[in-house]
Amino acid sequence: MLKSVPYLAALPSTVLLICLSAHADTLGLKAVARALADPRRPAEQVSLDATRKPAQLISFAQLKRGYLIADFMPGNAYFTRIMSDLVGDSGHVYAFLPTEQLASCPQHEVAGTRLIEHDPGYANVSVLSDATANFRVPQKLDVIWTAQNYHDLHDNFMGPADVAALNKRFFDALKPGGTYLVIDHAAETGSGLRDTESLHRIDPLRMRQEIEAAGFVFEAESNVLRNRSDDHKSSVFDPSLRGRTDQVVYRFRKPG
Repeated sequence: MLKSVPYLAALPSTVLLICLSAHADTLGLKAVARALADPRRPAEQVSLDATRKPAQLISFAQLKRGYLIADFMPGNAYFTRIMSDLVGDSGHVYAFLPTEQLASCPQHEVAGTRLIEHDPGYANVSVLSDATANFRVPQKLDVIWTAQNYHDLHDNFMGPADVAALNKRFFDALKPGGTYLVIDHAAETGSGLRDTESLHRIDPLRMRQEIEAAGFVFEAESNVLRNRSDDHKSSVFDPSLRGRTDQVVYRFRKPG
């Protein structure tokens, strides 16, 4: 069965069966395969699939067709594009670009999101932009998703942001029972916020404490992006490590 899904060819079949079958009732393999095989996806984004492992992350996040999702700091819309396909016409994806990020980062880092902003093929995607402190979406969400940028909230170019207030805004934006999915580069245990600016990493324990303080309940962790050979001492942009950092994937739930 797995041989019929080309984009998964490079991944261990045992891992896929474990990760994907657990929530087969959420989004089936065929739906995920169709989304990843969408010819509109830029080739450079498709080439990242082997290391970013979107199929396993989608399964872990328990995404469903018709969901309302916010992709916070979506960058080049890697996940936004995929989620647009998955939620379908009955769902919607809000790609939220903070104005602090737009003012401080090279435009090529968000060009992918800007590209789909007026693309009629992505009618179920809305690109929103405002100050981080003003995060809001027009309707209650099923999922808030943020990948590889939670640590940025603590950095100077983002203000730094009032992270406690933002997590509370995320909490309020979700429906009861909604999901908060966070992916980020791991720093050394006990390092707190020491490395967010220099290495672009965050201590997973600190990140979890901050999110739980807003009222979220920690539900599960996926090890699909863990890399035990990463000693957490190098920048995530180090060429010898880029794309293969040790990353944590946490799923939190809003009670209710």
